[in-house]
Amino acid sequence: MRPKSFSLMMACLAAGVVAGCAPEEMPRASDGRALFMENCAVCHGADAKGNGPMARAMGTPPLDLTLIAARNGGVFPTVAVLSKVDGYTRAEQDFPDMPEFGALLEGDLLPLDTGDGVMTPTPRKLVALLEYVESLQVSE
Repeated sequence: MRPKSFSLMMACLAAGVVAGCAPEEMPRASDGRALFMENCAVCHGADAKGNGPMARAMGTPPLDLTLIAARNGGVFPTVAVLSKVDGYTRAEQDFPDMPEFGALLEGDLLPLDTGDGVMTPTPRKLVALLEYVESLQVSE
């Protein structure tokens, strides 16, 4: 169990981040495109369909990232996507070739509602990448 002072500190940090970030400062999909091309396209492809130059050499083919919402009943699973990208909850056996990008995406934090109504401090680059991948979603 964490000490109360730790919880209080995290609550103050989150409140400060939320209060200090205007909506116009939030990244857009276009802000995440360059990050995707630098870090994801080599496996997932420039079109995010899982056909990047490294895809054939991989033991487990990369997922088609344009169908994430379609595979999830039409809902984009924000928390699951964030967790897979940063490596927080990804199991090695599920995605053995997927590198962890958490350290790469560190930086200033922004408030992000991940679907539960709670604003969660999230690295700006990770929010930008999330926005871009969400913008790629198509119906099956």
